[in-house]
Amino acid sequence: MAKSGLAARLYRGEADLNIVGKRKLWFGVAGALVLIAVLSFAINGFKLGIEFAGGNSFQVPASVGTLDRAETVVDDVLAKEAPGVEVVTAQKVGGAGGETYEMRTGQLTPEQANAAKTAMAQEFGIQADQISGSQVSEAWGSQVTSRAFLGLLIFLAVVSIYLVLRFEWRMAVAAIISLLTNLVLTSGIYSLVGFEVTPSTIIGFLTILGFALYDVVVVFDKVQENTRGITANNNLTYGEASNLALNQSLMRSLNTSVVALLPVGGLLFIGAGLLGAGTLKDLGLVLFVGMAVAFLTSILLATPLLVLLKNQDPRISAHHKRVLSRRAAIARGELTPKGAPRPASTGDQPIEADAALAGAAPKVGSRPTGKRPTGARGGRPSGGGGNRPGGAKRR
Repeated sequence: MAKSGLAARLYRGEADLNIVGKRKLWFGVAGALVLIAVLSFAINGFKLGIEFAGGNSFQVPASVGTLDRAETVVDDVLAKEAPGVEVVTAQKVGGAGGETYEMRTGQLTPEQANAAKTAMAQEFGIQADQISGSQVSEAWGSQVTSRAFLGLLIFLAVVSIYLVLRFEWRMAVAAIISLLTNLVLTSGIYSLVGFEVTPSTIIGFLTILGFALYDVVVVFDKVQENTRGITANNNLTYGEASNLALNQSLMRSLNTSVVALLPVGGLLFIGAGLLGAGTLKDLGLVLFVGMAVAFLTSILLATPLLVLLKNQDPRISAHHKRVLSRRAAIARGELTPKGAPRPASTGDQPIEADAALAGAAPKVGSRPTGKRPTGARGGRPSGGGGNRPGGAKRR
C-alpha cells in the first residue's frame, strides 16, 4: 500500500495544497512584510561600513587581550585624540601573521590617526609598528553602489527579455515583482538586524537574484506545461491548473532550497556565530535570508500573481466562466459529466444558459433526447419502441 503521509504526497505532487486559491492571504502577508521593511528603512536605516561611509581601520594583535578590552582601549584613546569619533565595529580576523582585532572607526585626519596609533601602542604595551592602520574614502563606496545598481538594472532587463521570449510577458511581470519583493524583504531584515553594509553584502544581494530567478523559472515551466491548450477543455480553470503545477513542483523547489541553505546556514551560524569569523556574517545573512525568501516568494507570490494577471485575459476569463457554468449545470443535474452513465429520459429536458455556455448542446447528427417540441421541422420519428434514452442502441 502506498504511503499517504504529507511528505509522501508532497513527493508525488498529490498534496493538493490550495496555494493559488488563497492568493489574497499571501498578497496581504507580503504587503504587510514589505510595509515593515519600508518602515525599517525609514527608522533604522542601514549601518554603512567604512567602505561606504568612509573611515579608518586599525588592526591590533590579538595577543593584547580580549576583543572587549581592545575595543575599550581604542574608544578611550579616540575620546582623547579625536573627540566625537568612536569605534563603529570590532571583530576578530585571521591572517598570515596570526589573529588580529580589526577596529573600524569614523573618519580621522592623518594627524589624528597617527596620534591615536601611538597612544594605542602605549596603552597596549607594544610597538607602534605592530598596529596597522588604513583610511577609506566614501567615494569608493559610492562607486561600488552605483555599479551595483547598474548591474541590477541590466540583470532585470535581461531577465525580462528572457522570460518574455521563453514564456510570456505576464510571467515576466510576475517574476520581476517576485524578485523585487525578495530584495525588499531581505533588505528589511538586514536593516532590522543592524549588520554592517559591506561590499560582501552587495555581492550577496546580487547572488540571491540568480537563485530566486531559478526557483521562479522551475515553477513557471511546470505551469506552462499544465496550462498548454487549457481552453480546449472545460475541466480545470487556469488557476486550478497552476495550483496543480505548484503542488507538482513544490518538493523539487523545497529540496533545492534546503540543499542550498545548509552550507549557507553553516557559514552564518557556525562560521560567524560559533567560530567568531565576523567577516562572514554579512555575506552569510544576506544569502541565508535571500534564499529562504526566494523559495517562499516563488511559491506563494509569483504563481498566484501570474494567475491574477492571466484572469484579466478575456480568453482565460471566458474559459473560467465556462468551467464554473459547466460545474453548476452538473450540480443541478442539467448536464451529465463525461464518462458518467446517462439517465433515462423522462420527457423534455430544458437546456438552460449555464448548460449551453458549458457546451452542452447536442453534436451535429446526434439524435434528440426526449419528445420533439410542437412544430419541429422534418425528420422521421425516433422509431418504434417509444421514447428511448438518447444515444441508446436499437436492439
